[in-house]
Amino acid sequence: MPFALLKDRALISVSGPDAEHFLQNILTTDLDTLGVGEAKPGALLTPQGKILFDFLISRAGENTFRLECRADIADDFVRRLMLYRLRAKVEIARSEHALVTVGWGSESTASENDSTAVADRRFGGEGVMRSYTGSKGPDDEAAWQALRIARGVAESKTDYALSDAFPHDVLLDEMGGVGFKKGCYVGQEVVSRMQHRGTARRRVLIVQAALPLPTPGTELTSGGRPVGTLGSSIDTTGLAIARIDRVKAALDAGQPILAGDLPVTLAIPAWAKFSFPQEAASAEDA
Repeated sequence: MPFALLKDRALISVSGPDAEHFLQNILTTDLDTLGVGEAKPGALLTPQGKILFDFLISRAGENTFRLECRADIADDFVRRLMLYRLRAKVEIARSEHALVTVGWGSESTASENDSTAVADRRFGGEGVMRSYTGSKGPDDEAAWQALRIARGVAESKTDYALSDAFPHDVLLDEMGGVGFKKGCYVGQEVVSRMQHRGTARRRVLIVQAALPLPTPGTELTSGGRPVGTLGSSIDTTGLAIARIDRVKAALDAGQPILAGDLPVTLAIPAWAKFSFPQEAASAEDA
């Protein structure tokens, strides 16, 4: 099983008799569906429904949850969680000296030898395992990033900016990161309205080109009109968050889509359930 040591990740522990109730009331993830041995994506939103912090959450024992997030936002995330704690009986702390590794290709190696190993549910049942004890193996971060990009799994900083994306934009609604049957949480009204009205127009798409893709943040255009923004890439394959109605309009009109000056093709991740809209965006649609 190939492994990659993710040096830019941190762990936050939330524990105590009120831990599950506390988190269920503020995060997008439905903890009622979170099983032992799995990690699900989620977000803490602004009241306007945009992603303030993104993470993977897993159970780490009775009344204890593990939140894995970017290391550079971990302290701010802890402070924000503390603001919501009020009188809840929970302890919130960043874990010191956390070691986060990811392995893929075979579940058995990690799960048999590591009690902290959890299945990364962003990848369905494809055998992608997270470990929090520093499992040893061939460290190949480039291969990990290539796998993540090929699967269409976006992450903040490299693929989108925090406070600038809705959960639907980054496919949290399709990978178990949003509980549409649970009660209220921060930003729930906006996200639920977007879901029930089917108004999500920005989506993660996979980008392909004949030459290496330009840097993240490069604008995608068609006919001089903005279509989306390029995220992370490995050589000629990358991710983008794009307006699917504008992509559909370009496809219908036979217009090329460009990343800077480089022609690219855009495709929906194979596992995703959304599709390009039947009616493309009009020329007047901003």
